[in-house]
Amino acid sequence: MDMLKAVESPVNENIPQLRSGDIVSVHVRIKEGDRERVQEFKGTIIRLRNRGNNANFTVRRIASNGIGVERTFLLRSPRLEKVVVERHSKVRRAQLYFLRDRTGKSARLKQKFD
Repeated sequence: MDMLKAVESPVNENIPQLRSGDIVSVHVRIKEGDRERVQEFKGTIIRLRNRGNNANFTVRRIASNGIGVERTFLLRSPRLEKVVVERHSKVRRAQLYFLRDRTGKSARLKQKFD
């Protein structure tokens, strides 16, 4: 067990508890040449995989001309500056792949009030 703990990467403190259906704003450090900047990716979490070191989540947003863009982020990545949960949505399943086929009002999720 000590060998497994030795190779495990540290948990990123800037990431809150995430759930499927959350609308989040992910701030990622991007390196372009010798400069580094922070880019924001805002969308809905459609998948969350908690598997220790390989834990990741997929965020989907609608870009210009109604084109869907999905991006997967590692939960323990040092490249993640911060993740801000903007709202929680009421969902009944873990993977929200059905949102890929939907556009407009049918792609919206109801807000969950805690």
